[in-house]
Amino acid sequence: MPWSAKAGALIEAQYAPVAASSAAGLGAAIDAMRRAEAGGADIAALRARFEDRAARTDRYARAWEPYVWPVSGVDDLRVAPFHVLASEGAVHFDRDHHWHMGLADRMAEAGGVVTPTRWRTVELGDEADCAAAAAWWDELTAGGGEGMVVKPLDFIHRGKKGVIQPALKVRGREYLRIIYGPEYDAPEHLERLRERGLGGKRNLALREFALGHEALTRFVAREPLRRVHECVFAVLALESEPIDPRL
Repeated sequence: MPWSAKAGALIEAQYAPVAASSAAGLGAAIDAMRRAEAGGADIAALRARFEDRAARTDRYARAWEPYVWPVSGVDDLRVAPFHVLASEGAVHFDRDHHWHMGLADRMAEAGGVVTPTRWRTVELGDEADCAAAAAWWDELTAGGGEGMVVKPLDFIHRGKKGVIQPALKVRGREYLRIIYGPEYDAPEHLERLRERGLGGKRNLALREFALGHEALTRFVAREPLRRVHECVFAVLALESEPIDPRL
């Protein structure tokens, strides 16, 4: 979905003002430092640090450009699916992801709002295949792609400790800049981000996944709407827990 359809107001009210104020403030600071240096002040290292910050801010100001385009109606929307949850009379959690992506490809070929989703299968025991997948991700994100979703082949996969997380977003460097801020990839900030505890978020994802599965099952079975809403409200209640939604 284009950000212009779902987050245009957020860009206008939050992201763009941060970019503009950061650029103005850092630009003024750098200009003052250059004048001070011309007067003999030894602040080259400080100026270099602020110039690095300004460069990160410039990348932040352009980070959402690939996801925004004019939207005046449904025909301007583009949806790139990575699985098909349900259809009339069936919930498709029993199908593997080859089936799901094959169906997504067929929908994209039919035209309309569905656009092709690039995907590939990776053999985790093959180092060369894993390296090729990493290079594929690098190419995708360098070209403006948001990132990729990594999933097990089976829609629901059970490991030694039970059901594993059904999907994991692996976002690109510049998309993460939108989420964590202009300077998130500075070494001192990356060190802090790597120390985050993700156990609570993973547990939350599994509980919401189970509730989503149950809601779809009830909906497809044409159970009373209140039964579907029980699951939906439970997900909303879980979302109110004090866990950083950016994780």
